[in-house]
Amino acid sequence: MPLKGIKVLEFVGLAPGPFCGKILTDFGATVTRIDKVIENPLDVLQQGKRTLSVDLKNPKGQQLVRRLAKKCDVLIEPFRPGVMEKLNLGPTDLCTANPRLIYARLTGFGQHGRLAPRAGHDINYAALSGVLSMLGRRHEKVTAPINLLADFAGGSVMCALGICLALLERHNSGKGQVVDASMVEGAAYVASWLFMSRKLDIWWRDRGDNLIDGGSYFYDTYETKDGRYMSVGALEPQFFELLKQRLELPEDVSQFGDEHQDRGRKLLTKAFLSKTQAEWSQIFEDVDACVYPVLDFREVHRHDHNKERKSFEVIEDIVAPRPAPLLSRTPGKLPKATDDAQVEWIDELDLKPHELKDLVESGVLTFPERGAKL
Repeated sequence: MPLKGIKVLEFVGLAPGPFCGKILTDFGATVTRIDKVIENPLDVLQQGKRTLSVDLKNPKGQQLVRRLAKKCDVLIEPFRPGVMEKLNLGPTDLCTANPRLIYARLTGFGQHGRLAPRAGHDINYAALSGVLSMLGRRHEKVTAPINLLADFAGGSVMCALGICLALLERHNSGKGQVVDASMVEGAAYVASWLFMSRKLDIWWRDRGDNLIDGGSYFYDTYETKDGRYMSVGALEPQFFELLKQRLELPEDVSQFGDEHQDRGRKLLTKAFLSKTQAEWSQIFEDVDACVYPVLDFREVHRHDHNKERKSFEVIEDIVAPRPAPLLSRTPGKLPKATDDAQVEWIDELDLKPHELKDLVESGVLTFPERGAKL
């Protein structure tokens, strides 16, 4: 596991922070969650992590966290700027005590700037990144891709990348640093190609009326006879010709030109509605026309390609994606509740019996029973 031996302290917030911690966990890091409660049903990304519930407003709780942070390589915190400083747990305090600590701050607007202290959600961050303005159908309102863009791609993944970069740099310098992960900036960075390709002739019109944003009938999704969908990405001429052949379209159907768009869309709509998804999948099985089924998330693990690559696992009736990318020597893996890292770990706090008893009885610290499988 590439991150084996790396110890992470994760302060639990909404999903972006836990997913950042999950990435590190899946690739071998030992992640300890600091949560308000021991059992948090809203955090569905805590598999393989260890949990402590600490009263962070209590000076004894703060002292306990500082003690933990001295032994950690990475700290992830998702709160608004200034919150950790008020708790005496900001980077000035913790990085002074542990100069090797990588202090990752994952927020919507970043650590400084006019909007830094303001509340927001994925749709707001995507909006301010400029990327949301590019997403949506012609003559319809802009549409956010659930909360994938800012929360997870721009937030969790970019924060994990920043942590790994800081770990690599620490290998040379011996010093930690602060990672300021802004979901606004992360979302924009993920969309770098969309920003920097604007002079290409694929963006000749407004949103939703271009080559790959819904404006071309040969790059879209179509409903099938059984209410499912097929994805069509026949951009190149050779792919388009194969699409025409398999759909048995008229010879004079063309890719480009306004006069062909409405006609082509009507022809493809009618054609795909004539057969089921399984039938169309078979028709396009042996040809590179860039036509594939839109797999239901509940069934995606049953697709033969995904089964062959073991791209998904089913954990307690939930389909879970395998950690990606796949490394040849040290691949990540989905942790199980019985992993050795989850048991007999309270000793690592290095507390004397009377100190541990005092923290527990005073409500400052709560933890699973010794030997409990998290």
